Order: sequence, then structure tokens, then C-alpha cells
Amino acid sequence: MSKSQYLLEYAAWSLKSQQSRSLLASSPSVPRYGAVPSKDPNVFPPSEKQRTIGFWSAVFIIFNRIIGTGIFATPAVVLSLSGSVGLSMTLWLIGSLMAAAGMQVYIIWGCAFPKSGAEKNYLGYLFPRPTYLIICLYAASSSLMGWAAGNSLIFGEYILKAFLDHEPSPFLLRFTSFACVTLTLLLHGTAVELGLRVQNVLGVFKLFVLTIVAATGLVALKNGIPTVAGVQGYDDSQWRGRANFTDMWKGTHVSASSLCFGLNSVIWSFVGFSNANYAMSEMKDPKRTIKIAGPLAVAVVAALYIFCNIAYLAGASKEEIIGSGRLVVALLMKNVWGENIERFVDVGVALSAFGSVLAMSFAQGRINQELGKEGVLPLSKLLASNKPFNAPLAGLGLHWFLCVLIISFVPQGDAYNLVINLASYPTAVTNAVISFGLIYLYFASSSRTEEHVEYGWHRLSVYTLAATVFFGAANVFLFVAPFIPPPTGSEPYESLPYWTHAAVGWALFVLGALWWAFRPRGRVELY
Repeated sequence: MSKSQYLLEYAAWSLKSQQSRSLLASSPSVPRYGAVPSKDPNVFPPSEKQRTIGFWSAVFIIFNRIIGTGIFATPAVVLSLSGSVGLSMTLWLIGSLMAAAGMQVYIIWGCAFPKSGAEKNYLGYLFPRPTYLIICLYAASSSLMGWAAGNSLIFGEYILKAFLDHEPSPFLLRFTSFACVTLTLLLHGTAVELGLRVQNVLGVFKLFVLTIVAATGLVALKNGIPTVAGVQGYDDSQWRGRANFTDMWKGTHVSASSLCFGLNSVIWSFVGFSNANYAMSEMKDPKRTIKIAGPLAVAVVAALYIFCNIAYLAGASKEEIIGSGRLVVALLMKNVWGENIERFVDVGVALSAFGSVLAMSFAQGRINQELGKEGVLPLSKLLASNKPFNAPLAGLGLHWFLCVLIISFVPQGDAYNLVINLASYPTAVTNAVISFGLIYLYFASSSRTEEHVEYGWHRLSVYTLAATVFFGAANVFLFVAPFIPPPTGSEPYESLPYWTHAAVGWALFVLGALWWAFRPRGRVELY
């Protein structure tokens, strides 16, 4: 960036909003909010030093974000909501297809705007007016989410189970979860390089754990389950795992709300397939990289998830799995290898949860920072800063604070399910908007004008359109169905109304609109 351009930007930020807009408009080299993003490589071109993400790094970024605790923690919930092995596996297949379709949607958007920011850029292109309204809505639905709280609670549950011989107290569980998110804040907020190294090592470890889980299922299918490992009160037959595959649809119960909650749990396990889109400015050959790395990562994870579900079903009866709660992976290992290995499994799952907390917080801290640079959040100057450790400590701190609130005050039995459903709900709305936004752009005559024709909206393939419609329709279902009362016995919460996450999700959008209407205008100081 030239010195004159830097001074111009600084002057624009220091003036009132009306003066800022006129100054920015007077210089064609300074991009404006609401304008068509420039394709000119001379407009803020990233240096070669900044493009540090190659193909395998992009694949790893997606792996590290997708593989958290979902595959270890939610299969029992999905089986309970669906009632049968057949419907449960169908939901996992649908979730895999949704992830693949969603990846295609994000590839199209990412290739059109190969720069960091993801949804913020896509929504800003679709809705340039009223100025900043869509950014405020997105900010409220993303920055006010304690994304890492659920995985922090799982970390606390598994790590305490590994080292204690009794049920931990609610205070100890919450304190351990608090320590997890606090350590994450310190790592990414004060020692970025160390935090990334820890995160990357844990990402490789996750793939290794999934492979071990899948292999254990093959052992159970071939050799059966040792009778002595049976849980008292359940069928202790050596081949009770195989029985799950003989009458797969027995016990099926279907309702829109149960399917929605089941799909929510599955989709939570795939959240993160768009993670590389947040760092496309730092990616080498971003268009080619995202086109190959994205589908490869999703395909490998989907295959591992299916094999892990088969492993759980091969290593225990349906009743055992449903009765195990969230510790289904520990149940599998105990049944096949005995009690002695269970503690190692618990430590492994806890470390996987910690890696997911690191990945979530790393991304969310930078989202908060980018929104701070837009000037749409309170204390934007603080949130946009990299001081004092050359890291987005304030952005990470906002996410840490929200996680601590969820860990401390949400009823213990409902915390994990609430976080899953609440975090997925606004995401479903955003995904539906950008999906049907692509359909609109395909048919809109304005897409063929000189200003927009370079994006090629009218040249989308039949496959892409089909994937976009499927992904958009599935997300519409996900944000409508939670308002339908669930059947008896399938309530998602113990002490909260079934529609809690949906109501809070829409309340966040309303809050964003109110903030847009009444937020302070005028001087915006970012640095």
C-alpha cells in the first residue's frame, strides 16, 4: 500500500461518516462498502509473504475445524431421535450430502470473491443497500455466539471421566470447561505461533483417532463382542452388534421436529467445511485450491464418519448406545477392548474436543476483528486492534466471554444440545440466503450486465444449481421445523422450551436490526 493511500484511509476514518464516504469515493483505488468487489489485483494486493496457505494446508484447515466432538458425542442422540438404525444412518448420509452441496455453494462464492471474510462478503454483495444493515444482522448472529462452549463442556466431561472414579460435581465440570476456553484465549491471544502448532498437532491426532474407531468396528463385526463386556440389563450376546444390521428400520418414529433436531446434530458434526473461505486472501492460487481441497476434505471426513457410525453399531446393541448418552465412543472401546482402554479413549476424545475449541476460537476471533474493522460492533476500535501481542485478543475475548456465560448459567443437562441447535440455527438462515441468492443471480438479467457478467452467475452448471437448491431447501427446513412440537420422549431439552434455540436465533437478527437503526453514527475510529 502506498503512503498516500494509507494517509487517505486514515483521514477517512478520522472524519464524520458523510465526509468519510465522500473521501473514499474520490479515490477509485479504495474499495467502498456496497460496491462490487474489485478484481483489480492492484487494489490491496496481498504480498507473497501473506499467501502462506497451500493445497494441503487448506485441506488441513477444513479437517481441523470439521472434526471436533460431534462424531464422538452425537450418534447416540441421533439414534434416539430417529428410533432406528436405518433412519439414523440415513440422516448421516443426508448430512454428508448437505455438506458436499454446501461446499459447492461456498466454492462458487469463494471463486467469485477470493478474499477473506466469507459470508460477510457474499451477503454484502447480495444486499448492498441499506448500507451496513446486512452486516449488522450477520454480526449479531455470529459475534454473539459462544461457538466453543459445547466442545468445552465435552472436554470437561471426558477429561474428568478419564481421571476420576466418580461422577464429577457440576461445579468441577464447569470449572474444567472454563479452564479450557481460558487456555485457548491465552494461546491464541498472546502466543499465536504456539497456539497454531498445538492446533495443528491436535488436528492430525483427530484423524488418527477416527481411524482407530473405524478399525475397532471392523474387529467387532468380524470377531463379535466379548460376552463379559456386556452392560448389565442389556442383551449381552456376542453378536448383538450384528443384530443392529438385520432389522435396521425397527422402531422408526418420524416427525418434522425430530428429524430437524437429528439433522441439526449431524450438521453440527460437519460444521467447518467452509472454514478455508475465511482465509482465502492468504491462500496460494485460491480458486484452484478451494475447488480441489474443499471436496477432498469433505469426502474423506464423510467417509470416516460413516465408518465410525457403523463401528458404534457393530460394537453395542441399540439400547446400549441410546442409554450411553454422549459417551458412545467410550462404550464401543469398553465393549471391544475392555475397561482398561476406556481411560485412554476418554483422554483422546477430550484432546479432540480441545483441538476443536482452538479451531473455533481462532476463526471466531478473526471474524470479530473483521467486523470490528467494518465499524459495526460496539468498541470497534478495540475489537479491530492487534495490540498488545499482535493477535486479535479483544475479538477472542468477546468469544471467550460468551462461552463463559453459556458454561456458567445454562442448565448442565441442556447446555450441549442448546449450543448445538442455537449455533446451527442462524447458520441455517445464512446458508439459505446465500444459496437462493445464487439462484436469483442465475436468473437475474442484471447478472449479464457489464458490471456483473465477469462473475459468471448465468453460467452455473445444472449440477451446481441442483446442489444449491438442495442445500438451500434443507436449510429452510432446518429453521422452520424447530417451531413444530416434538413427539413425546423426543424433547431436545429437559428444562427449556423446545423452541428456545429458534426464538433466540431470530432475536439475534432483530437485535442486529435494532443496532443498525440506533447505533452511533459519525466518527469511526479503528486504529
